[in-house]
Amino acid sequence: MTTVDYLLPPSMEVLYSDHHRWLEGWLRRRLGNGADAADLAHDAFLRLLKTPRPFCSQPEARVYLRKMASGMCVDLWRRREIEQAWLEALAAQPEALAPSAEHQVMVLQALQEIDAMLRSLPPKAANAFVMAVACEMSDREVAEALGVSTRMVRKYVAQAMSHCLRLEAGLVAAPPGVPGLAGA
Repeated sequence: MTTVDYLLPPSMEVLYSDHHRWLEGWLRRRLGNGADAADLAHDAFLRLLKTPRPFCSQPEARVYLRKMASGMCVDLWRRREIEQAWLEALAAQPEALAPSAEHQVMVLQALQEIDAMLRSLPPKAANAFVMAVACEMSDREVAEALGVSTRMVRKYVAQAMSHCLRLEAGLVAAPPGVPGLAGA
C-alpha cells in the first residue's frame, strides 16, 4: 500500500470505506473466524465513532486500527477463557445443583468484572490477592511464593481490596435494571 496523506482529517465515512475491509480481513486471519472478525471490525469503528481521532495518512489510521483491534482480540480471548472455565465448573457439578440460566449469566459477568479488576492491578498485587483470598494462603506463604516480605503482601492485598471496594461502589451506584450489576 502506498502512503496516502489526508489533506484534511477524514470523515468517518472515508475511514470506514478506506479501512473496514482491510481491518476485517486482518481480524479474520488473526481469529480464524469470519463472524468474530466482522463483529470486532464493527466494534472498532463504533469505538472510533465514540472517540474520534484525526489521522494524517492511511498508514497512520491502519496502525491505530490494528492496535485497537489487537487489544479487542485479547479481550475476546480472555472473555472466552473465563466463559470456558465457568462452563467446565458447571459441567463438573451434578445437574440437580446447577444454577438457573439467569444466575449463570450473573456469575459469568461477575467473573469477567473480577478479571478486569485484577488486570488493572500490578501483577504482584493481583497474585497476592488471589493467593490470600481465593487460595486462603497465609501472608507468609504468599510472601515466599512472590519473593516479598509479609508486610508487602498485606500492602498488596490492601491495594486489591481497595480496588474491590471501588468496583463494588460503582456497581451499587449503577442504574436499576442494568443486567449483571448489583442493585439491578
